[in-house]
Amino acid sequence: MTSTFPSRRALVGATLTAALLAGVGAPAAFAAAPPPRTAVATPAVPPLDRAALRAAISDLDHPQATAAQLRVGGKAGSWYGTAGVADRRTGAPVRPDDTFRAGSVTKAFVATAVLQLSAEGRVDLDRPVQDYLPGLLPRSYAPVKVSQLLDHTSGLPNEVGGPEIKTPEQILEHRYDRWTPKKIVATLPDGPMKFTPGTKQEYRGMNYVLAALLVEKVTGRPYGKVIGQRILRPLGLRHTSFPGDDPKIHGPHVHGYLAMSDGTLRDATEYDQSEAWGEGELISTTGDLERFITALFAPGKLLPKATLDKMFTLPGSEVRMVDGSPARFGMGLQTVTVNGVTLWGKTGERYGYNSGVFATRDLRRTVAYSWTPTHRDMSQQEMVLRIANAVTKPVPPAVPAGR
Repeated sequence: MTSTFPSRRALVGATLTAALLAGVGAPAAFAAAPPPRTAVATPAVPPLDRAALRAAISDLDHPQATAAQLRVGGKAGSWYGTAGVADRRTGAPVRPDDTFRAGSVTKAFVATAVLQLSAEGRVDLDRPVQDYLPGLLPRSYAPVKVSQLLDHTSGLPNEVGGPEIKTPEQILEHRYDRWTPKKIVATLPDGPMKFTPGTKQEYRGMNYVLAALLVEKVTGRPYGKVIGQRILRPLGLRHTSFPGDDPKIHGPHVHGYLAMSDGTLRDATEYDQSEAWGEGELISTTGDLERFITALFAPGKLLPKATLDKMFTLPGSEVRMVDGSPARFGMGLQTVTVNGVTLWGKTGERYGYNSGVFATRDLRRTVAYSWTPTHRDMSQQEMVLRIANAVTKPVPPAVPAGR
């Protein structure tokens, strides 16, 4: 999109993710190691440091935010805490069942649906997406395998056109813009592709717009309905939904806010998510996200083991991110190693919201968080880095009495 202010696909969330995974600006205790090419045994997770968990979400001035919540679970212990308010107008506290916009966490649900169809023999991951969606992408594009959409090695070029957004005020001016999936795909130029598919990795929301369209083409149903039937209802995820072009969040929810150019805050909760669609429209809770990732990582619950392994498998060692750093995305999941603990999951971001869900593959530790930053910029990494450190850092030894 043509924009000098982070817009819907300017990928602040991806930049934030890159900062988290690379350890940029991290505290000394935070050490993000290059992830393994395939999942390996994770060192035992440390006991929970509840004081560190509380401190990680309590500082709502660095960066500026109005609320935060963190849910830690798994075999090694559990904790849930909140900070701030769900609604500045009423002063209502954040409650466990308050929903929020989960942004790109949507991609993990879409990838799961595609992989389910693959396990059923209805989708061939090695077949070009152009075969499933003929005429949708420009003819000049090289064949892009379905698997290359899921692990962000498609090489699709940057989108062009769309509204120019330079200020936070302009973000809200476009909050009711209505998009269709085909209109989103139409922002792809005729070419050239950014790189030969499969040779590099670049996080792109467009990959999952196409993946969701693939789900619809194969099943003949809206992708959100398919995920509802295959994932939400079987797992009892009652607070998770796909709003489509409904700009409101219904029921108890956490409000998101944006700081305007003069520093005042405006409520940005109401926003038409059709512009994000299959790449980022999800609404959920930390409890639902924890239940989802727990089921996902259990072989046979949502995916057979051989198919699930694809989510934990990175591209070959010769494939690197476009900035030269190691590849870090499997099919639908991203990975990070913090304080020696390897986590897999997905981050998400929408205007006024930032979230994520991660777990060790053995489910000894699960992490689901959501908070409401007022500025859409790189300052958001401070909160995410604090959370990442708090859920993986060993508890400091007790100081003997008398010292």
